[in-house]
Amino acid sequence: MSTFQILNIKLAQLLNDQLPIQNIELSYTQGSELIITVRPEKLLSTLIFLKNNTHCQYKLLTCISGVDFPYREKRFEVVYELLSLTYNARIRVKTRIDEINSIDSAVSIFPAADWWEREIWDLYGVFFKNHPDLRRILTDYGFEGHPLRKDFPLSGYVEARYDERKKRVVCEPLSFAQEFRTFELNSPWNLKE
Repeated sequence: MSTFQILNIKLAQLLNDQLPIQNIELSYTQGSELIITVRPEKLLSTLIFLKNNTHCQYKLLTCISGVDFPYREKRFEVVYELLSLTYNARIRVKTRIDEINSIDSAVSIFPAADWWEREIWDLYGVFFKNHPDLRRILTDYGFEGHPLRKDFPLSGYVEARYDERKKRVVCEPLSFAQEFRTFELNSPWNLKE
């Protein structure tokens, strides 16, 4: 076992004693990375602990990502990636939320969270409570829906095109020449006998 793995196991034991963690796992894909899952209401206290505890020192927020699992009850997973320069270690903090509830913003703890939270709000529709400036960042202000959700239509809701007569870009509701069809893509070679 490597030194990183031993340190992560010791850190996992410390975190399990100190924090209200739902799940702890150790990932060996990128060296040795600790992954913890917490409830949304305990997210801020967990991030504060990881940043300020002398055994952790995760002072840098390197990324916040959103993931959509539409088949789950809590369909959105928000993932925080933290880095400790003191211990040369990384940790991934996950929390799960549904479409109706919100997550507390981490901007007060990590100012770098500002744009990532705006991006997740814009593309997935996850609302961050107490965010200083939660508005769209990648889509247009009049855009309907959240385009990275799995149930967002591939064609979108509106069509933007250049109108030669008006000499400007116009947006119109999208219309199809034929109805949407569903096809059965069962292969005739996979017959069950």
